Amino acid sequence: MTQPAHIRRMPAEVRPFRVLDGCCCIGGGTEGYRRAFGPSCHITGVDIEPQPDYRGDDFHQGDAIEFIRTHGHEFDFIHISPPCQGEGAPTKGTNAARNAAIGRTYPRLIGPARAALETTGRPYVIENVPGSEVRKDIRLCGEQFGLGVLMHRYFELGGWHAVKPAHPAHRGRVRGWRHGKWHDGPYVAAYGKGGGKATVDEIRAAKCIDWSTDHLRLREALPPAYTEWIGRAYIAFAQPVGAAA
Repeated sequence: MTQPAHIRRMPAEVRPFRVLDGCCCIGGGTEGYRRAFGPSCHITGVDIEPQPDYRGDDFHQGDAIEFIRTHGHEFDFIHISPPCQGEGAPTKGTNAARNAAIGRTYPRLIGPARAALETTGRPYVIENVPGSEVRKDIRLCGEQFGLGVLMHRYFELGGWHAVKPAHPAHRGRVRGWRHGKWHDGPYVAAYGKGGGKATVDEIRAAKCIDWSTDHLRLREALPPAYTEWIGRAYIAFAQPVGAAA
């Protein structure tokens, strides 16, 4: 695979291509970028929570947006997946009022993340759920990669662009109970517990993540196939076919 000139411009032992994965969780996104950018990249993860199963080269526990403000310019490519609990459609409207009534609120971090990223001058990606405020440049779905989850996610691309992939037809339903009725299907529900939701082993198999057994973190993690696609799309943008090596 041909790498962009600015990935290859210096020997890996002197100047690796540096990737920042903000709100990294266990590093599902990190693993995808590793596959796309190859062994010459160095990936740093940042998360507000401890992540003992993190997949990358370095891990920093702290506020990802503040880290981007302070250190983002030191990286060649930045990804962030702000917490989605306050972003998706189910948490807005009447549900938002109900959450406020019981004292449960969630941060809205896409705007602050974008503002921090734009100060770095680096190419970036913001990932989030349907219904969020992220710009809908790219939509990815597990069916595109033959995965056992649907898990639609949107990606906002900053400083670069990619052709939107076609969204394939789904092969059936997500397995589990819905309104008192059991539905079978080729996809597992990799969120929550009970009602036929996926087990640890099922999520590991469905997302192709084999380095963690933490049910919550596995539910939150991006399938590596998603960011591998994003990383390869960035390489195609930065080093078009026929460009000089």
